[in-house]
Amino acid sequence: MKNTSTLALTRRRFLGTTMGAAAVLASRPSWAAAKTLNVLSHKVHETVLGTGETDLLKNWKTANDAAVTFTTFDSNPLQDRLFREASLSETDYGVGFMVDNRPTAEIASLFEPLDEKLKSDPIEDFADIAPGLVQGMTINRKLIGIPVRHATQGLFYNEALLEEAGISAPPTTLEELVEQAKKLTFTSKAGTPVTGMILASDLAVFPVMFARAFGGDFITKDFALVPDPVAMEKALETLRAMFAAGALPRSYATTKNDDQVTWMQQGRAAFTVLPFARFAQLNNPDQSKYPGKIKAIEFPVSAALVGKTPMASVTEAWAMVIPKNTKDKALAWSFIKEVSSKRVTLGMALNGNGPVRVSTYADPALIQKSPVAAVEAKALATARATFPPFPEAARAQATMLEEVQLAVLGRKPVKEAVAAIIQRVKPLMPA
Repeated sequence: MKNTSTLALTRRRFLGTTMGAAAVLASRPSWAAAKTLNVLSHKVHETVLGTGETDLLKNWKTANDAAVTFTTFDSNPLQDRLFREASLSETDYGVGFMVDNRPTAEIASLFEPLDEKLKSDPIEDFADIAPGLVQGMTINRKLIGIPVRHATQGLFYNEALLEEAGISAPPTTLEELVEQAKKLTFTSKAGTPVTGMILASDLAVFPVMFARAFGGDFITKDFALVPDPVAMEKALETLRAMFAAGALPRSYATTKNDDQVTWMQQGRAAFTVLPFARFAQLNNPDQSKYPGKIKAIEFPVSAALVGKTPMASVTEAWAMVIPKNTKDKALAWSFIKEVSSKRVTLGMALNGNGPVRVSTYADPALIQKSPVAAVEAKALATARATFPPFPEAARAQATMLEEVQLAVLGRKPVKEAVAAIIQRVKPLMPA
């Protein structure tokens, strides 16, 4: 568990500890704010809001005579801490950042319903926030979180490698993607062995993307488990054929998300699936051998669905929530309103955040900084989470991935693997 913010030391942690008290005193702002809002978040949420002269909350802090203190953790420890805090009789934290795949009905009950606040003290142009993201934080018809960041998946490709292999344009269908990936499993002019596509094996994102490209899914928003088994079979058969052809790494079973970034930067893979927000990192001249040559498009659907069914790319979203057991809910809501404003949403986007507002993508400043803004906006319009939250979601995902790996590696017939997914995950589904 990693806490990266020195500003995050709360009263309960440093009481009775001289060094802790000294650290907090040293980190206090030069002006004495009348109020302090404690926020539980990931470090990235704090970073994109800026500091000093670039602090996007500077005016809000002055107007509210308030300081903001972030306590930051990595994703899973953050969610665990947030839920523990919300379960206490009282918490010092006014705002928490929650991932949209975590709020079950039980968890949602620990946080303030926000519908009435939206009516009495509305957020600026709330309808501008992508509907799919809002839906992900609406539990039992109650809105418990305001979306603040998303990571929507796109198909990245190395334009230089495509040209080297005689391919003039990226794929427009899933079938073309597979054929190009096979063709791009070669040794480049630089002498680098290239794998057509690299995908992590420990994330449900990727088999779900392939299933949706065939019109299927793992678990729908209405909790239908593998609604189209044939589509899932086609997805796994496609991944199995790619692995057999060498168009997925031999190390597929142990490939991680960070490997995808590294392989693309080094020219060891021609295609991958990552959030559009990774564009700048993949093209960073200090890290990439192909700066400016790694492009992104929407993940393509199967040829049979082109023009009929849009691709439902996987997206993961973060939202701001207010624990029911916190004291100053008015200050917390004021903070959420400010962070959700068009001005701050754009500022965070320019700092690398995935903007949740549709209008932000049309802003000239973002378009100039992010060449993928238009395609990301299009993908976001029909994107949805990998699967909806439910108590046994983590076990369901792990179970599904076990069967996917067996199928992709050729250790189990695809049809049997899909049947096993349904049989093994069904008891884990909500009643």
